[in-house]
This record gives sequence, C-alpha cells and structure tokens, in this order.
Amino acid sequence: MNTRKGFRFDTYVAPEQTPFDKLFDIFQELITHTSGDFDEAIDWLRELDKEYELTDEDYTIDDFIEDLKARGYIREEFEDGDGGMGDGDEGDEGDGDGKGKISITAKMERIIRQRALDQIFGKLKRSGAGNHKTGKAGPGDEHTGNFREYRYGDSLEHISMTESLKNAQINHGIGNFALSEDDLVVEDTHYKAQMSTVLMIDISHSMILYGEDRITPAKKVAMALAELITTRYPKDTLDILVFGNDAWPIPIKDLPYLKVGPYHTNTVAGLQLAMDMLRRKRNTNKQIFMITDGKPSCLRMPDGTYYKNSVGLDDFIVEKCYNMARQARKLHIPITTFMIAQDPYLKQFIRHFTEANMGKAFFTGLKGLGEMIFEDYESNRRRRLK
Repeated sequence: MNTRKGFRFDTYVAPEQTPFDKLFDIFQELITHTSGDFDEAIDWLRELDKEYELTDEDYTIDDFIEDLKARGYIREEFEDGDGGMGDGDEGDEGDGDGKGKISITAKMERIIRQRALDQIFGKLKRSGAGNHKTGKAGPGDEHTGNFREYRYGDSLEHISMTESLKNAQINHGIGNFALSEDDLVVEDTHYKAQMSTVLMIDISHSMILYGEDRITPAKKVAMALAELITTRYPKDTLDILVFGNDAWPIPIKDLPYLKVGPYHTNTVAGLQLAMDMLRRKRNTNKQIFMITDGKPSCLRMPDGTYYKNSVGLDDFIVEKCYNMARQARKLHIPITTFMIAQDPYLKQFIRHFTEANMGKAFFTGLKGLGEMIFEDYESNRRRRLK
C-alpha cells in the first residue's frame, strides 16, 4: 500500500532491446577502449558474457559477429597469394592460405563518432538552425525576422514576397497593381562566422600512467567534436594532431584507433604544427584546443636530437612553451587548454601559459571534459574578428 500522498510508484520496465542491440551497445564501448582492435574487443565481450550471461542458446556471440558482418560494421580480410590482404567477400573465404583478420569498417567508425557525440553532448539543449550568429546583421544564412528596404546587390532569395506585395498594394492600390523596386522588402540575415579549429591530443605515456585510462575519454571528446563540426558546422574546418616526442596530424577516421605511446610531452612541437596548419586557413576565426595531462618534458633540438627532462618543470622547456603562446597571441589564435591534472605546480604553469596567450584554461577531471569543450567552442564561434 502506498502511504505517500501525491506519489505513485510503478515497477520500472527497462526499454526493450533486441539481443543484437544489447550487445552492440557494449561492443561500441569496448571497441573504443581497445583502439579499434576487434579481436580484443570480442574477447572482452565473451568474458562479460560468461560473467553476466548476456547471451543464450538462441543468440550467441558468434551470431552477433555474423550480424555485424551482415550489417556492414566489420569486414574480414584474408591474405592473398602475394602476401597482401583482400576482402573476404570478394572471393572464396575458405580457400585462403592465411588466417582471416577482422577489422571495423568506415560505417562502424561513423557509428562510434556518433555515439561519442551522443554521450558527451547529448544532454545539452538544442538550439535553432545554424547557431552561429555573430550579432551583426548583413548578408548571411540565418534569418533575423527583421525587414528592411531592398538595396542594390541584395540576393533575390532574401526578398520577402509577402511584405513586398503588401507594400505594392499600399503604394499603388489594388485596382492599379504595380510592383516597383521601391516596394521590395528584404528579410535581414546574420553573418555566419566560420571557424578553423585545431585539436591537439596528448598521447604521451602519462595518459595511461598509474593505471588510469585518460586517453579513452580524451579520444571520445575528439570524436564527438569531429562529428559535431563535420555534421552541424560543415563550413568550419577541424584538424587533429597528436603530440608525444614529436607532433603529427591524423585524419578523423583514425581517431578510434588512437593509442598512447612511450613518449615524453613535446608541447612546443604540437603548438608549432597547430599554428602552421592555421596559417594556411582563410577563415578569420582560428583557435587551438589542447587536451593534456602532463607537463612539457621534451624539445626537439635543431640538430635532430631530443632534449628531455621529466623531473619537475624544466625552465628551458617551459620558456619555449611561453614563447609559443605569445606567438599564437600575435596571430590572434586563442589557445584553450584542458588540463587533466590537479598538481599545483602544473596548474601554475598553465596559468602563466594562458596569461601569455590571453586564452583560456580548464583544470578538470575526466567527467565534464566534453561539455566544457562544447561550450567553449560555441562561445568562440560567436565571435567575428575584424
């Protein structure tokens, strides 16, 4: 009997999922943690199945794998006679000399990025189409709801025929209808500023140090941001680079496969590459996002050797980082640093770095990292520099 007035308690019923959908949710998480390694992900899934009885005799893990193939999420490759790999569906799968290797497809990569977008940004409220207004009226794509007289050079598609015909009736009367240039009314639009963003991801060894997985959440943020920009802001540009002892760009499609290496942290190399990328962009608005959990500990010297120091903060390396921050400021490139660390001396370094660039810094755990990146991206998108 319910003793609380005004409340009614019902038995919770979990949403119905097919056996495939239930396993697919878990598989997507596992394939992200294993950096796209299908065999390892399936091994984990089998262990989870043993512990939690995820399947039964009517639908097994092997059935799930066959469904993944049928839906185009994975492909099987076999070694051909020349030592290369060929798709299993192009020939006889059973006649290959080598063992088949299963990998995820481009379709699966997109699904993983969309999942990351939903996980990280899904709870944020949606806004109207475009969502990139600058607050300044002018030629653009987003309607303001305000009208003005037609001016030479205005696009014909922005002419409001309803308001223009109303003007013509008022000015010339219904009996002697005429439509002149003076009757035309245009609906104002906002400028839509375009943004070029470079996302820097730290893949130094400290991203998995002390048994804490920091690279997977950082990778999810990168995939979510990539999916956000490519689908919602198609006119923007996003470049992604990783930095360890050196820095190099990676394509969006490689994000699920990102792994930490036995690297130190060459922050300077990452910033140099990011600014080189942005110098080639025509967009007025440019910015750098940097996700890192470790102090700068490495520099590449002119002779090709590496200067490394993992003990404390090295003054020589730190000063080079400050110089890069100042250079970016001169180029009107703000740097937003997301420091996944709470060490006081690292916080102090980032504060000085941010001051040199006049950028932004967030000191955060892993839980809220995605939402902060989203909010800052939206904020920077609304600015239009002269």
